[in-house]
Amino acid sequence: MTAALSLRPTLYEELLPGGGHTSFVLKRGQLLRISDLEGGANVSLLLLSASEKSERLNLPDSLKCQHTAKLTAGHCLYSDMGRVLAAITADTCGWHDSFGGVLNAEEVAEKYGQGRYQELRNGFFRNGVDNLLVEMGKWNLNLQDLLMNLNLFSKVTVDGDGRFQFVPDNSRAGDYIELYAPMDTLVVLTALQHPMDPDPIYAPRPVQLSWHKVKSDGISVLCRTSRAENARGFHNTERQYL
Repeated sequence: MTAALSLRPTLYEELLPGGGHTSFVLKRGQLLRISDLEGGANVSLLLLSASEKSERLNLPDSLKCQHTAKLTAGHCLYSDMGRVLAAITADTCGWHDSFGGVLNAEEVAEKYGQGRYQELRNGFFRNGVDNLLVEMGKWNLNLQDLLMNLNLFSKVTVDGDGRFQFVPDNSRAGDYIELYAPMDTLVVLTALQHPMDPDPIYAPRPVQLSWHKVKSDGISVLCRTSRAENARGFHNTERQYL
């Protein structure tokens, strides 16, 4: 499910290599497209209010208020203040994981073996906790600010006994997700394999980032109207800009 797009020329494009990390402010009215270039990518994502960083992504509330554990087009990513940090306006992948979290350095070493900088130089094995903290530090944030993250392009289901199941090949080459920002939103992300990915080889995939300015707020209609809770979330967000 996607929304019909009317985009102005691309404002900027950037390749994020596998294992890479970045952060930036997605300004109000802008749209970010994240594309899986090779298939099998995973992007661990954090969102915060750019103006008040104590306001940040609340995944439990995002899932509860929309009555889903499967985030895709038509859904919103809520802050702990009930405002919409980003709206998923288009998605060719169809499922993004909110359960799996990220690995730390010890867990990466246990899963993939030693991959030290001394031997591998820039190909050394990175981990999600450190990558996110490096970016968060640029915005005067630290470990206590590292909360639940969303894993884009990955699918994790729950079986009848309550056990998590990672679904391989959820994302194919060329799949993308688009995030519309109804407020100035700080985006922090890293491209690393999902913690539950059974592949024993460390091989994170690259993704493409592109920024767009949409011609009108009509891009958010799908998310606004998908459920009553989202209409209230947009109202809470827009009230900041009166």
